[in-house]
Amino acid sequence: MTQQTVLVVTGPTASGKSALALAFAKLRGGTVINADAMQTYDAFPILTAQPTAEERAAVPHALYGVLPLSQNLSAGRWGVIASAEIERCLAAGRLPILCGGSGLYIRTLMQGISPIPDVPPTIRERGNADWQTMGAAAFRARLAERDPEIVAVLKPEDRQRHVRAWEVVEATGKPLSVWQKGEGTPAPWRFVTVLLAPERPWLRARIELRFDQMLAGGVLEEVRKVFDAKPDPTWLGLKAHGAPEFFRHFRGELSVDYARRVAIDHTRQYAKRQMTWFRGQMTPDLVINPTANPDLGSPEKLLDKIGV
Repeated sequence: MTQQTVLVVTGPTASGKSALALAFAKLRGGTVINADAMQTYDAFPILTAQPTAEERAAVPHALYGVLPLSQNLSAGRWGVIASAEIERCLAAGRLPILCGGSGLYIRTLMQGISPIPDVPPTIRERGNADWQTMGAAAFRARLAERDPEIVAVLKPEDRQRHVRAWEVVEATGKPLSVWQKGEGTPAPWRFVTVLLAPERPWLRARIELRFDQMLAGGVLEEVRKVFDAKPDPTWLGLKAHGAPEFFRHFRGELSVDYARRVAIDHTRQYAKRQMTWFRGQMTPDLVINPTANPDLGSPEKLLDKIGV
């Protein structure tokens, strides 16, 4: 029996993924399914560059702005809801097109992960409280006693992943690094992956241009609304690039211009990390350099080239 196809369009932030996925969807009767962690939340449609109303009207889109900030998303949870959307598309005779730059989420869906038992909320809450009271260095040292392998690959300031590793070993008695080595069940579909890999100067300029377009489009007001609601600082959706910087502006710590510059720099650094991950962790079927060909040529020819 021939495997059904899922098209994946990925690459670093601001590389043109959404436009290409939209073009593919128009040509092949596809549905664009979000594969970007931050775009899953409903609070920052401008800041996270979610599809416009016109784009959503042109072709079906799924999993954009579907979760409140209060719900923390993981690769495993995203894999479940994305699989449901893929099944829905295939049943309707549409081509599922995953579009986004959360490489770990995409890989988790494609390859599967060892299922980690649910962690009681009380343990997670205790972990977050310990991070605040103990401080990052002491928390990291305590975690290293139980899971030194995971600590070795975590950035010292990454609260989210440190707390996740601690809660897993606390709840299950088994380190997260051990769970991650277990084999999950690969998805049953044939994945065809298109990676956008622009040159760094081109992408840096695109990131700055897009951020300024967001400012002109009302992103300050969007972020201010969330800030005024006094959200829980542990919510993962608040990590969207620009949100922490603008929160500091609203607290009187940064000017708008300086917050803009810091947010752009952080976004550029993130794009660099994305490309490093893609080069080391993904084997795409087609690599496109939009720097050399900004209009990406003919989407029809690209699809023909990869057999979709």
